[in-house]
Amino acid sequence: MTRSGNLRAILAMVVSMGSFVASDSCMKLALPHAPLFELMLMRGLVSLAVCLGLILAMGQQSSIHRMFDKWLVARGVLETVANLSFIFALGFIAIADLTAIVQTCPLFVLLGAWAFRGERLGGQRLFLILLGIAGAMLVAQPGTGAVSPLASLAFLTAIASAVRDLLTPNVPRGMPPLVAALTVIVVLTLTGLLGMLTLETPIVPGSREILLMVVSGTMAVSGHLLLYLTYRMGEARTVAPFMYTLTIWAVLSGLAVFGEIPNRLAIAGMVLVALAGLAIIWLDGRQRKQEARLAMEASP
Repeated sequence: MTRSGNLRAILAMVVSMGSFVASDSCMKLALPHAPLFELMLMRGLVSLAVCLGLILAMGQQSSIHRMFDKWLVARGVLETVANLSFIFALGFIAIADLTAIVQTCPLFVLLGAWAFRGERLGGQRLFLILLGIAGAMLVAQPGTGAVSPLASLAFLTAIASAVRDLLTPNVPRGMPPLVAALTVIVVLTLTGLLGMLTLETPIVPGSREILLMVVSGTMAVSGHLLLYLTYRMGEARTVAPFMYTLTIWAVLSGLAVFGEIPNRLAIAGMVLVALAGLAIIWLDGRQRKQEARLAMEASP
């Protein structure tokens, strides 16, 4: 991967995380007033309309049949697992706390890239990964009875998201990003429909809930599209740590929208998670400089 490719991927990751927090914030605002799966269906239909509109506008409709690629479908299923666990926990946990636990995702991405792709990790990165997980446990606060019973759902979100991201490079080259996003959106929408029909009693949503789902669905499309591009443009070990910007977006949302203030242990955990990610970024930069210097010395 080139330096410019990694920089574009990093920017895409940061904006993607902001888009997801905006989408989740709208969902959290709507959850007290409408059933979960019905909201998922509403958001999914909006996302579907936006995504299909963009595909038609860009003249990519001939590629829609490629949405059934096995790797795209696998990503869609994993995203559904991550989405369901996150949304369910969102109704009970402060968005900043929940997001901080989910921030273990890039740590699992790095571990997976090392275990299954042979990407170099090293003892220092492994230590930082464990430090980040320890920080997430401080946010979860096992044994307090306040957050811990639902913390497992946040970790499930992180693991499912990490596997999803690790599968992304297996998607065939030339796959239009919008088609990749469409697959995820279709799977999520169908899940919302099935859940609503089998587990809930549908209600007539109010104008407020409809507006929230329109914004949420639009932001979700943006997030999925940019996240897909992130792992196609950049290396996992370089871009994954920037998923930690999700915590910054979530804390800002929690303060501005919900008036949620994390307790001291949660703040300490967030700091540990963020420091672990920043340290990994620093290590990556140092390693790149060493590799570049060795390459120059080896060249005739």
